[in-house]
Amino acid sequence: MKLTTITHISVDGVMQGLGGADEDRRGGFERGGWALPLFGNEAATFVNQVYQRADAFLFGRRTYEIFAGYWGVMADSGNPIASALNTRPKYVASTTLTDPQWADTTVLSGDVAAAIGELRAKPSGELQVHGSGALARWLFDNRLVDEITLLTYPVIIGQGTRLFPDTGPDTALELVDSQSTPQGVAIQVYRPTGRPQYATTTPDRST
Repeated sequence: MKLTTITHISVDGVMQGLGGADEDRRGGFERGGWALPLFGNEAATFVNQVYQRADAFLFGRRTYEIFAGYWGVMADSGNPIASALNTRPKYVASTTLTDPQWADTTVLSGDVAAAIGELRAKPSGELQVHGSGALARWLFDNRLVDEITLLTYPVIIGQGTRLFPDTGPDTALELVDSQSTPQGVAIQVYRPTGRPQYATTTPDRST
């Protein structure tokens, strides 16, 4: 099963509080709701299609609880995102969640890497990670991500949690697909290809 991450970020890499002013105020974050005004029909169509192709979903606890409280109560709404989330298996990486109320949820509380490895070993399907910043960064660090989708919004937030920290493993990426929306949202799909290549000599600046 292919593991893919889907992340909405600003140009400066912020992924915190994109949906609403009070969605996530951790760390004194005061600039929530930055993505919604730029989320047009084209971006919505793309995201709906992404959810529809998922075979299962993997969350960190915080994102899981946000999604369960919003999408989990829309089971009969006809919304394509709610339909996908409410009818397909969900996995949560958490050591504290013991009694999930959202149907078809499995808590991964032991050896998370081994559990995710077993899911990825399935011969087909797509396991999607939406948001879940801490989990996504851990997956990148452990080389468990097969494909990365970034929706980059034309805005600089200037504060907040970023997808990639200041330090971490280096990874080369192959661009698989690229498109943009009339609102300026750039959508790129990448596949990790190992470590980047670095120049081994200093350029001759005299020429």
